[in-house]
Amino acid sequence: MRHATEHADAPTAELDTALRGGPFHVALRAAIAARGLPLQRVQHHLSRHGVKVGVTSLSYWQQGARRPQRPESLRAVRALEEILQLPDESLIRLLAESDEHTAAGRPAGRSYRSLVEASDVVDRLTADLGRPVDGGLHTLGHHECVRIGARRELASREAHHIVRAHRDGVDRFLAVHHGDPGCDPRRITVHALENCRTGRLHWDQGTGVLVAELLFGTRLGSGDTFLFRYGIEDGTAGPSHEYLQRFGCPGGQYALQVRFDTAVLPVRCHRFTQHSAAAPRSGRQGLPVTGPHHSAHVVEPRIRPGIVGIAWDWE
Repeated sequence: MRHATEHADAPTAELDTALRGGPFHVALRAAIAARGLPLQRVQHHLSRHGVKVGVTSLSYWQQGARRPQRPESLRAVRALEEILQLPDESLIRLLAESDEHTAAGRPAGRSYRSLVEASDVVDRLTADLGRPVDGGLHTLGHHECVRIGARRELASREAHHIVRAHRDGVDRFLAVHHGDPGCDPRRITVHALENCRTGRLHWDQGTGVLVAELLFGTRLGSGDTFLFRYGIEDGTAGPSHEYLQRFGCPGGQYALQVRFDTAVLPVRCHRFTQHSAAAPRSGRQGLPVTGPHHSAHVVEPRIRPGIVGIAWDWE
């Protein structure tokens, strides 16, 4: 009886290990085995969730021969988490992490873990400053320009915000800067450029997160609009490979421009989006580096919760 129990527990133990460490196809195969479902039954359950995936595709996914990438396939992965009784986003997270292991010579993007840790730090630092990041403001427009220096570092960025207050008494904004790995937030400087002045600065050395308080010098009433601009001088980390912005709430237009030093231009550049830190990157599209400032840009007509960014490869 003891041996039978150990044998029955083996698939569950294998599943727990796979969910912790991945990769995606191993965790999927272990989850299907632990539930004792043939692929035809998995396909049937998916169809009841309104998702159509062939048995061949499911077989390829659990062998690692192919990976789900299309929107319909990602819907299937989320449905599989429910069908196979897995924690929310457990498979999606592993899929996102496998996306970060890029081809030889290409650096990975920010990991799921680093994004989640940074988000936790932002929550803590903003709580220390006595308010949430939103702070009673709705974004009508957010335009920012990132400058990559001659050492390929994130040298600086400038942000221009157009906001509307959705409650009375709003008099400040909390700007969040997440430096590249290895940055020193103690050496990062914040410049109030228009319609604001710098208040308190809080940072976290481990994640490279800096939160800056920008004071308006006036109290907004509900419905009032306000424009302000600030800059951040960084340059404290090594070569930069991407810049991304996270949004927790819907809003107006977002425009991101990345300018490269003439001496060090990237060999390729692309935009990307993520629904959440745990979701795989999607919306990938090549971007030209053009103009006298050697820049690439992306414009989102409407801000949606999630991540928007630009990544690039050095020679």
